[in-house]
Amino acid sequence: MEMHETKNPTDLFKVLGEMTKPEKVERPLFEIAREIRKEWKNVYFGAVPYLDAMSTLSTINDKYYMDSADSIVRYFISNADHWKGDTSLRILNELRVMIGEDIKVKAKPRKKKKKI
Repeated sequence: MEMHETKNPTDLFKVLGEMTKPEKVERPLFEIAREIRKEWKNVYFGAVPYLDAMSTLSTINDKYYMDSADSIVRYFISNADHWKGDTSLRILNELRVMIGEDIKVKAKPRKKKKKI
């Protein structure tokens, strides 16, 4: 066996072959929906039907009647603007990654200026 020295750790995957790359593991949509219901106490009414649909889906490639899981997740994200906090940011970003969108970074709140 030939030894390879590399400075870039990602080159190791090229040396060992494609089979050694770690696979991207996504949680099932029904598990994400369960966590959303646990964390978001008063779900916005516009998000409820999409959350209900997500509760029956496993992967982003599934179908919910005639709708794709991808479209269900997109509609949920667009109706989840009212959900705030670190948990919402983490879960919504997880869903964005599943549908191939860019992750959104939450801006830090501005400090109020003191009156003199």
